[in-house]
Amino acid sequence: MTQAANQPVKITVTGAAGNIAYSLLWRIAAGDVYGKDTPVELALLEIPQAVGAAEGVAMELADSAFPLLRGITVTDDPDVAFKDTKAAFLVGARPRSKGMERADLLEANGAIFTVQGKAINDNAARDVRVLVVGNPANTNAFIAANSAPDLDPSQFNALMRLDHNRTLSQLSLKTSRPTAEFTKVAVWGNHSATQFPDLTYVNEEVDQDWYTGEMIPKVANRGAEIIEVRGHSSAASAASAAVDHMHDWIHGTEDWRTAAVVSDGSYGVDEGLIFGFPTVAKNGTWEIVQGLELSDFQKERIQANVEELRSEREAVQHLLK
Repeated sequence: MTQAANQPVKITVTGAAGNIAYSLLWRIAAGDVYGKDTPVELALLEIPQAVGAAEGVAMELADSAFPLLRGITVTDDPDVAFKDTKAAFLVGARPRSKGMERADLLEANGAIFTVQGKAINDNAARDVRVLVVGNPANTNAFIAANSAPDLDPSQFNALMRLDHNRTLSQLSLKTSRPTAEFTKVAVWGNHSATQFPDLTYVNEEVDQDWYTGEMIPKVANRGAEIIEVRGHSSAASAASAAVDHMHDWIHGTEDWRTAAVVSDGSYGVDEGLIFGFPTVAKNGTWEIVQGLELSDFQKERIQANVEELRSEREAVQHLLK
């Protein structure tokens, strides 16, 4: 549902001085999330040492003179940033440094997302939608949701729309068909190299050797490939996927979209894990597509993701309430 035409909606973006936010904020201010008739107020959250850079971003946003942009707040205080917010993009996260173990990365991000989850719990609008973009996104979303006991865990998602879009892109390149023509694409599991891009139900005959030998690893490792080629991680494509996810969550979808949502136990995925599923958005919520017959190949790939996310959950268990 969009807001009344004269009532601005508050949207919070963390890591606001970073590269993803630099693409994301302009899309939000242009009306690409809530729609072209809904004014927005932006809250930019940063760590204290990056507030100056975020102020510069706010100046550029102001200079863009967006007709829908009603105000910008820049802060390092999560309570201020999340006050009455209706949509939150949690982009800021601790990146993995050279030689850093995954357990250390989870620990470092656990501290960030515990604080932010609590601030959202205490300050945000009760119907807030939270999309975690910062990696490891699934477990960061799990931590944030567990730190917000007064909200429903379904209000916390992790971004796997980028993996979905990458899958569409590879299909398009292979078949020379536009991405919009494909239906029933899904990516199961974790936003990691273990993820399972699934073409079982897609409306296109695909070569199995290409699918299993080339496409699946290509999509799963696309982020690393872009870093190698470009020298920087995916930013504009991640921002675009985040806009796609939040837009569809609000406005609904006809066809399947990949969303990492809280598991209800479907397809043998542990209840409570934030897991990529084929979903449709209806009435402002994601619904997991039910009744799919899974082959042994699919079950094996899905199970590998369950086990990976279980181990991540175990590594952060001490941070959870």
